[in-house]
Amino acid sequence: MDKSGSYLQKHPGITRTRVANFVSNGMWSDVNIHASLYSARASGKPHVELEVWSAPGQERPTFAHATKQQFAPIEVGHQFGPSWSTHWVRVTVQIPHEMEGSQVRLLFDPSCEAMVWTDAGEPLQGISSGLSSARRVDVILTEKARAGEPRRVLYLEVACNHLFGNGRTTIEPPKDDRRFPLATADLVVYNADAWALYYDLQVIRDMAQKLPQDSPRAWQALAAGNAIVNEYSVGDQASIVRGREISARFFAARGGDANHQVYAIGNCHIDTAWLWPYAETRRKTARSWSTQLQLMDQYPEYRFAASQAQQFAWLQQDYPTLFQRIQAKAQSGQFVPIGGTWVEMDCNLPSGESLVRQFLLGQRFFKEHFGHACEVFWLPDTFGYSSQLPQIVRLAGAKYFFTQKLSWNNINKFPHTTFRWIGLDGSSVLTHMSPAETYTAQCVPDELLGSVKKHKDIAYSNESLYLYGDGDGGGGPLEEMLERLERMRDVDGLPRVKHAHPNDFYQRVAEREHELVEWTGELYFELHRGTYTSQARTKKYNRQAEQLLRDAEMLSAVAQHAARGFAYPKEELARLWKVVCLNQFHDVIPGTSIEAVYRDTDAMYEDAVGSARGLLEAAVLALFSHVAAPSTAEATGMLFVNTTAWPRSEIVAVPGMRGASVQQVRKRDGAALVVAAAVPACGVAVVGGDDAAAEAVPVTVFRDARGDVVLENMYVTARISGATGQLASLWDRRVERELVVAGSAGNVFRLHDDVPGYWDAWDIEIYSTEKSAEVAGRKVEIVDEGPLVASVFVEVPISAHSVLRQWISLGATSARLDFACDVDWHEARKCLKVWFDWDIRSDVATYETQYGVVQRPTHRNTSWDMAKFEVCAHRFADLSEYGHGVALLNDCKYGYATRGGAMGLSLLRAPKEPDAHCDMGHHSFRYAVFPHTGAFGDGGVVREAYQFNVPLVQLPVDATVAADAAGVMPFFAVAGAPNVVLDAVKRAEDNGSQVVVRLYEAFGGHARARLSTRLRVASAQLTNILEEPTATVKLAAAPGGATAIELEFRPFEIKTVKFSLKA
Repeated sequence: MDKSGSYLQKHPGITRTRVANFVSNGMWSDVNIHASLYSARASGKPHVELEVWSAPGQERPTFAHATKQQFAPIEVGHQFGPSWSTHWVRVTVQIPHEMEGSQVRLLFDPSCEAMVWTDAGEPLQGISSGLSSARRVDVILTEKARAGEPRRVLYLEVACNHLFGNGRTTIEPPKDDRRFPLATADLVVYNADAWALYYDLQVIRDMAQKLPQDSPRAWQALAAGNAIVNEYSVGDQASIVRGREISARFFAARGGDANHQVYAIGNCHIDTAWLWPYAETRRKTARSWSTQLQLMDQYPEYRFAASQAQQFAWLQQDYPTLFQRIQAKAQSGQFVPIGGTWVEMDCNLPSGESLVRQFLLGQRFFKEHFGHACEVFWLPDTFGYSSQLPQIVRLAGAKYFFTQKLSWNNINKFPHTTFRWIGLDGSSVLTHMSPAETYTAQCVPDELLGSVKKHKDIAYSNESLYLYGDGDGGGGPLEEMLERLERMRDVDGLPRVKHAHPNDFYQRVAEREHELVEWTGELYFELHRGTYTSQARTKKYNRQAEQLLRDAEMLSAVAQHAARGFAYPKEELARLWKVVCLNQFHDVIPGTSIEAVYRDTDAMYEDAVGSARGLLEAAVLALFSHVAAPSTAEATGMLFVNTTAWPRSEIVAVPGMRGASVQQVRKRDGAALVVAAAVPACGVAVVGGDDAAAEAVPVTVFRDARGDVVLENMYVTARISGATGQLASLWDRRVERELVVAGSAGNVFRLHDDVPGYWDAWDIEIYSTEKSAEVAGRKVEIVDEGPLVASVFVEVPISAHSVLRQWISLGATSARLDFACDVDWHEARKCLKVWFDWDIRSDVATYETQYGVVQRPTHRNTSWDMAKFEVCAHRFADLSEYGHGVALLNDCKYGYATRGGAMGLSLLRAPKEPDAHCDMGHHSFRYAVFPHTGAFGDGGVVREAYQFNVPLVQLPVDATVAADAAGVMPFFAVAGAPNVVLDAVKRAEDNGSQVVVRLYEAFGGHARARLSTRLRVASAQLTNILEEPTATVKLAAAPGGATAIELEFRPFEIKTVKFSLKA
């Protein structure tokens, strides 16, 4: 008598292990389901013939070039390499007659990535191997093989890297000598029933493991899995069919209508550069997206989203027929272009105008090539979110936002999933953070269960987005993911899931948007704080490029209408903005890519900065050619162009200038120093070589009885320690106030241990503040002795390997104290910071962000306050109390820390992964302290920081005729609102007779500003940042023949004005 029976409720753990082993591809694969997945297999000649041609070096040749070369025979086991090399494999296939009537696939496993091409040169799909997951090595040759199949030829472009580059661990620097064996090159027939049972069991196994263990459904899943294992017999196809009948009964049980609804969208987040260079990303995009097109044909309900217009543009250039196929799938709704930006950019470091250009370039590309702009700002993986993003997103024509990165916070868990995000100006955007807490979900039950368990706003919204597919290095969804998703569509025990366009999800949630909670202000990311500092050269280049493009566009727009024969360089400016926006990708400008990426970006920036400087010079010369001198040596004066919208008086260094107006020559570099006095807003002033110098109360320098060096002008007295080079005292003469804490100092360099938990180039951790050493100067010498500038040289030995040389300068015309630094930096996992201890009491410090400022705590009352121990700022951070304050300015740094009255600026880091040589070598940078009367908004901080970063433009001129230059400028003026900044002037995108002006309110208050221009205006409109009209503005006459408009601003509001000019 058969007394066998199941006692699984007595030993559920054992049974769960049994079911798991049955689907694992390991030691039991000869007797479990894997033994039945292929019903036929053929390899070697005559069925599979292999030949290879290897491209030289790291060249990535085209199909047309590669297929003309001489190929040599190879066999399975052949080693491809070294790292980053490319090998073209010609595969000639003869399907054996035994496979007639079956679907036949080629299994090609090169242990790395590859692209499959037809012999006609059409890209078919990608191959991905070398990782335990993200494995895709099969190519469907025919759905039904016929008798007498002709020989087929495919080409496989083998790329010697896997999805995550060539490091042995995720972020390890790549190894240059990796080899990749050709593991498999077989023809196979899929056993469709066996594969279907395999997918069934993957879901059943996971439900048995992940559902509450005391739930009936978990027991049912375990019983079904156990029954299938009992039924199965290797080689018995009928046993597989019976197993599928068991699984069908299990999946027939449905969930209820009130179950959580998951909206699933495939994606393959492709980092535009990270552990691989841009050139490889161009191929990753093609490999990934071509594969998804094939899956769309196999699964008509499948939808796939892809962002980053730059990647689409590369694809259009490199793979035009593939781009056309994507356009067709986009038209049918399966391929979903999304995001609206040029790349998935960092949102901490780029300027406000850079963020605008990300959307301007991206949305215009999507509208041109796909017929519509994107409604969802799609940014799943970046390292913090500026508080100005809601306004910028809305001004770009989008209204929804998706991310999930805050799930990585390492101190506080962000409290919301679906909410209204309120920005600096009060704009709101409907925001969702996937409760599955990933953008690379694998379509397994645990992730769907997490979509409910981790949904923090389920009381208001019983829906969530679910992004699945291999990512970061591309890849995307696999066939098995779609199969599992189909089984989980509506099954008891799991949330309901369906394929959907992200817009469908947001439109559903928007029906109850009024019930959602709100989050106001920045979405600060409590991790990856080192990205404000790593790869200092890249950050400096970015700042230079942004400001040069600003000036070049403004003066080119003026020159187009004021200088006869000048052509606005629209195409070149667009190219340069694309370079800048590309390098603002969220693993490039943050400093978290491999060394090869920064070799590329250095060359790109050199080109961009050089070209932008050339465009600026061309525009200035076109405007003032009638007074320009052939060279500085032949000039009798210097013309200064002020591109800011307020008058400026400052000391300017002019290399090579001579004459009576030169009152001092700077000893460090021999540059002439002159006073550019009262240069009008958006205007010009000429300093004549033989004219009397503009008067300025001289600055003085001397050593006091202590041996300290004292720098003094009419505003401040600064005392520099003769022993250490530190700022021992800063006395504001205007209010007779000492700013440095008694017994403490400023300009104190500290070398912090910088060893994060894992993410080396990404993270500065809170414990780095606990372990640091002060490094003091050893040589303090007076260099310049006035009358315009007094300066002190300080040499600071950082270590046995690194040294900092610093020039501390005080000019005659400003309270600003400047610190210019040259550093030879050769450290390992250290961070150099400079600290100032101010005698100022405030619970908050004010930091510049895009188009405004954000205030953050100077205390650690709560864990949320504590988490902001290192924060991002642009050109300044300010610490003010009633009546007085001090701003710490910079020209290329972004990492700040303030605790109490101590304010620090992070200068250099030395991480070793993923770039082993990150920041090693020479650096130059400047910072400054600017004491001011009044609170932040009253102290002129924004303007001073602008001037520190945006120098007056110089042109050598013939001073005898230079008075004629005054008639050319100014072309713009802003009156009535010192809190309104004119930030950008450019030609309109679609009309050469229109000029666009962008302004913003900078302090956080209402304003009424009068914008006037001397351009010949016919009409004016307010527009969004895509330059689409939103309102007409009334024109009024202004003095000097100018035209003016009145503009009212909310706090931190951005306004874009488009002037149509008369012919």
